[in-house]
Amino acid sequence: MAFDITPYINMKPSEVRQLIREGKIDFPTSGMCAGYAQANLVILPPEYAGDFEEYAKKNPFPCPILEIIKGTPETHAMGEGGNICTDIPKYRIYKDGKWTGEELTDVSEYWKEGYVGFLIGCSFSFEESLLREGIEVRHIAQKRNVPMFKVPLFQTVPVGPFSGPTVCSMRPMTPENARKAYEITVKMPNVHGAPYHMGPAEAIGVDAMKPDFGDAVDIYEGEIPVFWPCGVTPQAAVENAKPPIMITHAPGHMFITDIVNAELNDYLEAQKSQ
Repeated sequence: MAFDITPYINMKPSEVRQLIREGKIDFPTSGMCAGYAQANLVILPPEYAGDFEEYAKKNPFPCPILEIIKGTPETHAMGEGGNICTDIPKYRIYKDGKWTGEELTDVSEYWKEGYVGFLIGCSFSFEESLLREGIEVRHIAQKRNVPMFKVPLFQTVPVGPFSGPTVCSMRPMTPENARKAYEITVKMPNVHGAPYHMGPAEAIGVDAMKPDFGDAVDIYEGEIPVFWPCGVTPQAAVENAKPPIMITHAPGHMFITDIVNAELNDYLEAQKSQ
């Protein structure tokens, strides 16, 4: 499905979050609020939150934690006044490890006392750096959602009930641009870091034209698919954990933070040392 993010490219994150909260934006957020970091979401009941936090720490590239939200669904570090139950364009509800099949624009009624929210780093944050270096990001160019794949070859480190394959997002590029993209993203460990694989999709057991999440994009002659670990990975892990409920963003529909991409890595490193 094509959609137009042009009106939102230069808006402030708080302005776009308000439009999302009002139901005026219900499509993927890649490319919105140029310069600002975006985040994936996981909300879990308290008895699963501790294991998930440890799972994320053991799998920092697909699951880099930006903020943990407790008490109320309001955000602080990643955006004062934000709300993880209203400020994402579309949400998914998982029950006993299975997606219910519906996508909601507001999940406030599901938030209960003791629930814990996790904002997780997103590859949309490094796309800005790729574009600045003249590397086309195909799903943005084609006005589509980024293609994402469950890659059984790349198993995550299990913790408690959480385990499963890494989900990878894919962007086709020339080999030269792929090398440039590697050099750019290897320096950004808090938003997924370097690619896990650059080359034929068959080598890692997936079909580049049949993503598990998002939309297929065109791959031109002379290009190779480039796969990065992706924050949709928890949605694969929850199929094994089977918590009674998990609330997530719909793939490609992110929480837009108030933190500038250029400062995110330093900000998070500083947080770790506190």
